[in-house]
Amino acid sequence: MSNPSDYWHVQIGSTANTSEIFIEVTKDGPYILHGQVPFHLQYIIPDRQGVSRSYENGESFKLEKDTYLCRCGLSKDKPFCDNSHEQARSFGVDLTDTATLHDSLQTAEIIEGPVFSLSDDEKLCAYARFCDQGRRIWNEISYSDENSLEGAINMAHYCPSGRLLVWNQENAPIEENTVAEVGLIEDVLNQCSGPIALWGGIPVKSSNGRYYEVRNRQTLCRCGQSSNKPFCDGTHASMEFQDGLSKYTQK
Repeated sequence: MSNPSDYWHVQIGSTANTSEIFIEVTKDGPYILHGQVPFHLQYIIPDRQGVSRSYENGESFKLEKDTYLCRCGLSKDKPFCDNSHEQARSFGVDLTDTATLHDSLQTAEIIEGPVFSLSDDEKLCAYARFCDQGRRIWNEISYSDENSLEGAINMAHYCPSGRLLVWNQENAPIEENTVAEVGLIEDVLNQCSGPIALWGGIPVKSSNGRYYEVRNRQTLCRCGQSSNKPFCDGTHASMEFQDGLSKYTQK
């Protein structure tokens, strides 16, 4: 049998997780999370000015060898599937994959700076807003001082969707290769529930059996309303999606 990694295209700067951990998108059905991986609520913590600054992990969830996760937004047993997807269309939820299987950087905007550059693949935006720190990442990249450059790198690394990549003068992304984990994003400031965040190069298999480009940071839609399925496009924020799982109390 062929190794699944033979079919992966890995984004430059990313490292694919080569264990048995991967996500399978089923046709008109749930995600299947294959393998054991840390899986928990992941709160976006803002500062007093409402700017996203850090993550705080919350409740962990027990996984089976194959765990079925809701992606229609309708399950009464979130984050797990309860077969509500069978009525998804009657609720106006279309689970058809629409995201490209090609290199995502083909559609990214490139912002050149005096030292580093920035690629911005806006279709992947998950509305986590870490990019709004300081003078915002698009402005920080235009400066050459150490604080601005370090700030831009940190903002990109906190971006859960991988929309933003900072590139060095050798045209290589400045990336962190982290261990695999899965987070259920909870937006404390906006009091809504966000996407499933995949950290550490977890492969995603489309409903037609082909793999999407493997990236260090990815976010999967779980409100059922993204126009870039299976990936998040930030729609959860405008619809104020609630999963009923958040127990965070602002300090």
